[in-house]
Amino acid sequence: MPSSSSNSVKMDPLATVVEGVKGFAKSSHDWVNGLLQRRHNSSHRNPIEILKRLQRESFSDLMKIRDRQDKVERLLSFYGKSKGSPFQEAGTHVRGEVDVLGAMLLMGEVNQEHCDAMERAGIRTGINSKFIFETTVRGKDNLAVEFVSDQNGRGYLGDVTGTPLSLAKVSYKANVGDWFSAIAIPMGAQFRDVDVTTDFSHQGKGLTDLSCFGPPLLNQHNGSAIGLTVRKSNIVASLAHSVSRLGLPSGFDGIGHCFSTFGQVVCQLPGRTKVSVLGLHEVPKLSSCESGMLSVPVGFLTHHEASDRMDESSSPPLRTGTQGIVSTGSIALKLDSELDEYTRLGGWIEMKNCNPKNVRWAVNLSDISDDEFGWGMSLGGIIEGPKNWDHFQVESYLKFNMSKRFSLKPGLAYVVDGNSRTMALMLRSNWSL
Repeated sequence: MPSSSSNSVKMDPLATVVEGVKGFAKSSHDWVNGLLQRRHNSSHRNPIEILKRLQRESFSDLMKIRDRQDKVERLLSFYGKSKGSPFQEAGTHVRGEVDVLGAMLLMGEVNQEHCDAMERAGIRTGINSKFIFETTVRGKDNLAVEFVSDQNGRGYLGDVTGTPLSLAKVSYKANVGDWFSAIAIPMGAQFRDVDVTTDFSHQGKGLTDLSCFGPPLLNQHNGSAIGLTVRKSNIVASLAHSVSRLGLPSGFDGIGHCFSTFGQVVCQLPGRTKVSVLGLHEVPKLSSCESGMLSVPVGFLTHHEASDRMDESSSPPLRTGTQGIVSTGSIALKLDSELDEYTRLGGWIEMKNCNPKNVRWAVNLSDISDDEFGWGMSLGGIIEGPKNWDHFQVESYLKFNMSKRFSLKPGLAYVVDGNSRTMALMLRSNWSL
């Protein structure tokens, strides 16, 4: 019995040491784990570490977005080359012009002869507005839509007529290289749309129609038209054909159309001079039946027979104003020359039906610079009937450019028409957009 008690006393200290070692090891492990956990938590709570982590994440997101953007750009590039819209990357350009013309007759008494003389001189007072919307199609073609509004005085005795802003012209011009172009005008066609020498700037525009628009055959309205232009070296040739409705007098049940063919040859001479030869042939055709709005008779080779049948019929003579049912024609010669960088000399003469007693002409000299001050003058006339100088007019004006887009032109016009003499003080203003 004493021996067993002594053994238990000897083992108690050994167990105590072992337990102490185990406790120390556990506490040391817990302390190390706690220290590491605190360092890990402190590193997460450090602002610098947070910013670095956010920067890494943001950079990764940006790279992903950039990769997606590159894929989208490659897809759009491929789509634009293969199946792109014809209007892709094309903007619409707007050009506008507001023209105001006023006149005051410097005479004590005004009668109908003076009013008729002003009308023949092309002095049309009032306000005219024009807005053109242009867009590029397929890189080289051009689509244009024109809206026009006017308010003009009639008879110069107080009568005023006008039209609201309305669609006046639609045109599509296709350019096939530098040597060939074609134009289609479904409505509002004028042969000045085919004329390559037409100047749309208001700087050289005078006070009357004779000094503004050139030969009358370029400015008459021709309904629908198609035209072709060919360029070769210093020569340009144009050909156009139009179809327009022909007004008929009351008492005739039917419709009429006028088929017009226009041709022009322009030669560029040395010294910045252009010479143009123009021709117009008009063939009216009548039909006793009413057709649709877009239906026109065809049969260009039978107009002589149709004219004979109309002459033999018992219907009254079909005339509208000065235009009859017979074919008519006009030829014109036009000259444009730049004497220097700022001075332009232009002139034209038009003969109708190859009749030397039916001639219109004009000569213009003007300053086309954008300077604050300029000038211009014009001579013109109309020969009709047995008199050699049935109508003669002269005009002169000063030009004040208030800005690049606005100008004022005060001037004088003197008109001799038969036995009447008319003088007018005129003021024209042009504002372009």
